[in-house]
Amino acid sequence: MGDSAMSSTGAVSSPATLRKVVAASMIGTTIEWYDFFLYGTAAALVFNKLFFPSSEPLVGTMLAFATYALGFVARPLGGIVFGHFGDRIGRKKLLMLSLVLMGGATVLIGLLPTHDQVGIWAPAMLIALRLVQGFAVGGEWGGAVLIVAEHGDAARRGLWASFPQAGVAAGSLLASGMLAAMAAFQSEADFLAWGWRVPFLLSAVLIGVGWWIRTTVEESPTFQEVAKEAAAIEKAPTLEAIRQRPRELLIGGGLKFAENISYYVITVFSITYVTQQLGLSRAVALEAILIASACHVFLIPLFGALSDKIGRRPVYAFGAFGMMIWAFVFFRLLDTAQPGMIVLACVGALFFHGAMYGPQAAFLAEMFPTRMRYSGVSLAYQVTSIFAGSLAPLIAAALLQATGSGTPIAIYVAVAALVTGVAAVLARETKGKTFAEIDAEA
Repeated sequence: MGDSAMSSTGAVSSPATLRKVVAASMIGTTIEWYDFFLYGTAAALVFNKLFFPSSEPLVGTMLAFATYALGFVARPLGGIVFGHFGDRIGRKKLLMLSLVLMGGATVLIGLLPTHDQVGIWAPAMLIALRLVQGFAVGGEWGGAVLIVAEHGDAARRGLWASFPQAGVAAGSLLASGMLAAMAAFQSEADFLAWGWRVPFLLSAVLIGVGWWIRTTVEESPTFQEVAKEAAAIEKAPTLEAIRQRPRELLIGGGLKFAENISYYVITVFSITYVTQQLGLSRAVALEAILIASACHVFLIPLFGALSDKIGRRPVYAFGAFGMMIWAFVFFRLLDTAQPGMIVLACVGALFFHGAMYGPQAAFLAEMFPTRMRYSGVSLAYQVTSIFAGSLAPLIAAALLQATGSGTPIAIYVAVAALVTGVAAVLARETKGKTFAEIDAEA
């Protein structure tokens, strides 16, 4: 990169500063999404039994997934609030706040009494804490990817901005790994009695590490340049994004649609499918997700870097249309009930997901000018989640209960992938544009 990386506005970040920002953002994102994914994995394995007891296992699972979905409902609110203040006072302060909110809610989930102990208050408290998690993570993503994108250079923005994305995959890996380890070395009774709580309580240590790391990060130089002119700070950036960038919000939401749906079918619902539909052990399901997530961490920056070479649109479209086909292969491989084939199903699915997720952060960031970028990317990313990832495990569980087959779920994922593929084709190519050029065009 030479001696320095110049931002769109002329501010300069040294290579050492950029590396520190990338590392801090990825580690912080890993920790926050570990907390968020931990809930999803536990919903498939534990919460249906401890907080929503039912004579019908799949019904209890659907109730647990319904509370899981509530976290997504809170995400747009978090995106709006964090986006508003992130565009007005800076990215860093909001990232610190999201870390504390997420960590506190996760630790408290690990301390909750169960339904047998306090009755209806147990799921009520679980729901409240899930809403706090959703609010916090709604603001996390936009700030984490923007502080990296705005420190880095335009030529390699796809690569740099993909590292916080890889942190999301690393969070899933860590959450699945922790629960897999607890489940592997404990009896079913011990795991349900107390073992599941340990990964939630460990979040307190991780949040401390994340806080220390994020305090060392400098504010985005692009934002600092814009903030020098009071007139450049929007009073209502969210409203301005809706008013000035409706096409970008729709395209961005379309890009997010299948990426979000497919991910939660692969990493959350597949655990239910493998354990309840196929009758295999928790270990088989969690190990498959673990291996696939490990591959995913490396695939995301590879596809981010590829988007810097050949463009955001072709890489994203490849992932979407590939997922449209693989959705059917995915359930065929799961139905073999062979551990090796289940691993292959998950690795293949996250390969195509990585092609969408790798360039996504840079793609969305380049759709909005600096003065409304945090609000714009948060809206496009988080509002879609209400209709996509939040409902995906619930819809998949309902389809499975109604049909007893994975084929309708594959059709559901494939239709979503078609929508995202069309959005990628319709999007404007933004590879290589500086933020100065994007701001000037606005």
